[in-house]
Amino acid sequence: MTGPKSYAQAGVSLSTAEAVVERLRAAAESTGATGFGAFAGLVPLGDGRLLAASTDGVGTKLMLARARGRLHDCGADLAAHCINDVLTTGATPLMLLDYVAAGEIRLEEVAELVEGAAEVCRAAGVVLAGGETAELPGIYREGELDFAGTCVGVVERGELVDGSGVEGGDVVIGFASAGVHANGFTLVRSVLAEEDYDGADLLAPTRLYLADVRALRGRAKAFAHVTGGGILGNLSRVLPDGVRAEIDWDAWERLPVFDWLAHHVAEDELRRVFNLGIGFCAVVGEAAPGDLVIGRIL
Repeated sequence: MTGPKSYAQAGVSLSTAEAVVERLRAAAESTGATGFGAFAGLVPLGDGRLLAASTDGVGTKLMLARARGRLHDCGADLAAHCINDVLTTGATPLMLLDYVAAGEIRLEEVAELVEGAAEVCRAAGVVLAGGETAELPGIYREGELDFAGTCVGVVERGELVDGSGVEGGDVVIGFASAGVHANGFTLVRSVLAEEDYDGADLLAPTRLYLADVRALRGRAKAFAHVTGGGILGNLSRVLPDGVRAEIDWDAWERLPVFDWLAHHVAEDELRRVFNLGIGFCAVVGEAAPGDLVIGRIL
């Protein structure tokens, strides 16, 4: 067995992704948008409401899911991922648009992806309003495909959740993930080259956190969707200057897939890349009975 693996060695640089966000921030904000670098961008409507929108993709999980006949689950991943991002603002998600691209479009594969997305949209009360299917030979290699989408929602300004009120002494509560969700799969595939794993938590689709967010209405000061960058990396996106989160990494039991990954990936890298069993977080003033407290704000 080789030494511990990292995301960068597998071909993905989180530091480069952060640098891109900072480089593009001024250009985006010059157009009147706010929230750039957070989970969803915000556009004032002029009537006391704001549009909240987020775009994302399923990434290289598609390669593994396609080989294992799980493209329907990747469709669910896309819808849940984009909807969860919009939920971090306190917005009500309204509609989803999708984009499928491949060197050669195969109807059955596209249908599986879109049907998976539609299943989550129905559960969330979100309209799957259409999208684009692009056949791009020469850009995508044979057998490859991509799936991305945009979710749009709306929030009253007085109900906006933006993290500005977070302060020292607040607590972080966590909500369980179903598994790896849709981030870190370039590193996962590198590990699979050394040791196979077929547990259900490897390809389980991203959980939809709509009910959890609604239950916290009026309590939550900030929400974080735990995607690429891990728990701390994503919490930092919604915390104001001058405070930071401290996580109790023993506050919950990790899913088996993360124990498998730990045989090949160092603990610091696991925390930096994966959700480790917590797919969504909220910052609240104080814990209530039943809350899973995973950290605090300093």
